[in-house]
Amino acid sequence: MSMDYKASGVDIEAGYKSVELMKEHVKKTMREEVLGGLGGFSGAFSLAKIKEMEEPVLLSGTDGCGTKVKLAMIMDKHDTIGIDAVAMCVNDIACAGGEPLFFLDYIACGKNYPEKIASIVSGVAEGCLQSEAALIGGETAEHPGLMPEEDYDLAGFAVGVCDKKDMITGENLKDGDVLIGMASSGVHSNGFSLVRKVFEMTKESLDTYYDELGTTLGEALLAPTRIYVKALKGIKNAGVSVKACSHITGGGFYENIPRMLCDGMHAVVEKDSYPVPPIFGLLAKTGGIEEQMMYNTYNMGLGMIVAVDPADVDKTMEAIQAAGDTPYVVGRIEAGEKGVTLC
Repeated sequence: MSMDYKASGVDIEAGYKSVELMKEHVKKTMREEVLGGLGGFSGAFSLAKIKEMEEPVLLSGTDGCGTKVKLAMIMDKHDTIGIDAVAMCVNDIACAGGEPLFFLDYIACGKNYPEKIASIVSGVAEGCLQSEAALIGGETAEHPGLMPEEDYDLAGFAVGVCDKKDMITGENLKDGDVLIGMASSGVHSNGFSLVRKVFEMTKESLDTYYDELGTTLGEALLAPTRIYVKALKGIKNAGVSVKACSHITGGGFYENIPRMLCDGMHAVVEKDSYPVPPIFGLLAKTGGIEEQMMYNTYNMGLGMIVAVDPADVDKTMEAIQAAGDTPYVVGRIEAGEKGVTLC
């Protein structure tokens, strides 16, 4: 018997087919700066526009969706997990004051099922549309023998740009600045290893409808991460200078809020200033998870928090609403030791 690549478990034909299927999704994300078509060895992006900036700074972020992909596999629903991969990267860039320019994805799988890969990429493209980033490249790697055939992992990275003077650094924070939080869509992409310990990870368990959720458990958990690029851009376009910004990801409030502060500034967040989505209550109750641990692991209903001058609160709230997001005044900045107090 003669050996070939297919005999080793890698299907080149499936690779070609998945590329054909994903092309239509990718096309939707193009920006005028993208040069050439799909299929080259690298993605080309013109930087001509950056010349208009005084001191352009490139910002980049890379991330995956963690073990949330396991839920997508069990539910056999793969068209939103890509939004999560994009969100995790572009939200970090926006949080620093940047505009995402382009995104590249990387999918590792045990076996290339072209329709499934195209479905994953359709979600990536949707995330790129929501953040106005071009999907200019990607890679699907088939890893027979390294991963089970049904398994895959998805990650990516984004590159954005910001004029240095517009970077959000936290250095101008002062006592009395106001914290405004933007609603999350649920668990987003963090803390899923704990979620998977609390709830049974079976199709039956995830398809169970809960009155308090108004949906099935699986739908509530798989809800894609909110992308806050347009909201932050809207705030900037409204003439508001965001003094500090925090993307609430792994490590919840206790780890992420201090990252937005400069020395000598303390954040105070009022827990009852906004509604906590029911999925978090169900998670805490079912798993017997203490409140401190919940706020140390999950976003608890706020995906992004900005600090602004008290005079800019109304303008900021209006800009966030105009972008389709839901804002809440959730606390304030006080002089004190760098850190966060929840009350």
